[in-house]
Amino acid sequence: MILHNKTVALSLKTLVTGVVGVIAITIPARCASAESPQYDLLLKGGHVIDPANHINGVMDVAIAKDKIAAVAKDIPAEQAGKVVNASGLYVTPGLIDIHFHIGHGGAPLNWFAPDGRAHTEPLGIPADIALQSGVTTIVDAGTAGAETFLQEKEEVIDHAKVRILAFLNIVANGMNGGLEQSVDEMNPKLCAETIKKYPEIIVGVKTAHYWTEAPWDGEHTPWAAVDRAEECGQAANVPVMFDFWPRPERTYAELILKKMRPGDIHTHVFAQQFPIVLPDGKLNPIMTEARARGVIFDVGHGAGSFWFRNAVPAVKQGFIPDSMSTDLHMENFTILSMNNVMSKFLSMGVSLEDIIRRSTVNPANEIRRPELGTLSVGKEADIAVLEEQHGQFSYIDCGVARMDGSLQLVARMTVRGGKIVFDPSGLSMVEWEKARPQYFSSPGLGNSKPATADDFPRH
Repeated sequence: MILHNKTVALSLKTLVTGVVGVIAITIPARCASAESPQYDLLLKGGHVIDPANHINGVMDVAIAKDKIAAVAKDIPAEQAGKVVNASGLYVTPGLIDIHFHIGHGGAPLNWFAPDGRAHTEPLGIPADIALQSGVTTIVDAGTAGAETFLQEKEEVIDHAKVRILAFLNIVANGMNGGLEQSVDEMNPKLCAETIKKYPEIIVGVKTAHYWTEAPWDGEHTPWAAVDRAEECGQAANVPVMFDFWPRPERTYAELILKKMRPGDIHTHVFAQQFPIVLPDGKLNPIMTEARARGVIFDVGHGAGSFWFRNAVPAVKQGFIPDSMSTDLHMENFTILSMNNVMSKFLSMGVSLEDIIRRSTVNPANEIRRPELGTLSVGKEADIAVLEEQHGQFSYIDCGVARMDGSLQLVARMTVRGGKIVFDPSGLSMVEWEKARPQYFSSPGLGNSKPATADDFPRH
């Protein structure tokens, strides 16, 4: 019997039962009687960037079941059941977006009804949209609080393909429920108890949107939300993420130089309200001073928190945020993605390796999950395959200004837990005319086996 790359072999089962038929089996240039391949998936010939392991070069990445099995040069293709040609592409750990919004938060289910308690739409977007950018882990940035987290968990977290972690809002009701300015909703004890109840999911505390313009009163003092978030963070031993609006009575300098602990995260670092760049164009020295004391700076781009007038001069002077993130939510998910945020910094002159570091190992360390953001053997197989495109591209900020650039990052494939969950250009797929016979079969009943070109786990 002459074997080709795609060999049609007689099925033993059909021979035993007397049913005449053949089953197409895709095997990579090897004997049909050979043992099962050592690896399930092999990404071959890609440029691997894995800052956690100091890898930056052309290598192969092999996966067995849901784990990274090998990262090495010239792994034989015949050792894998599925081989993907990644030459010309970058293979990195699955990206981590630590500022994302999912679920309802405090918004009631009938937010649209006249008798609804609050009338602001839910902030969250479908979590698995993140997979389209090579993101395999997202961290909800305080959409839910102690009173609404269980709903978020059961409604979204427990069902998503992407891994979801969360910062818990210091406001027990969470966002968009009309109670974000209620100081009595900011209960550090309840917050800490909830974090300790779900330590596998909740990675920190979030405070946001507190009292940005109204006059101070007996309930609303300048540092109420910050101090209560810090109290919860200390009690639960987790970092706090700050979405902050400075006022004369609570300055940005005091926040990052006195209030924040080492390991705390200031998100939206390049928003319009922060004195990142001094009038003479130089970087404000408080930024390097805060970083030296351990404060973390995160992009948190969003629909209103990123200005080129702050970002570009800061980056040129060597101040690059510790982590890339999107702040994706209902108001901006159609025009923004993790790849878009990364591309902006690539176009500002930040090296690709540095951007990958700030999208993988850095955020993993910020949320104290060192098992993520790496291609270490034995770790879960979360992988992004990216293409760096050269041409003429334009990017926008939240002040409706444009920046032109010559580079763009695009996700070509995403692997989550060993499964291919995003592959829009068919990197892992066979050309349709060369597909196995099953692909050309017509289904019978509605629950018939799909007519697919291979059986590799995808969704």
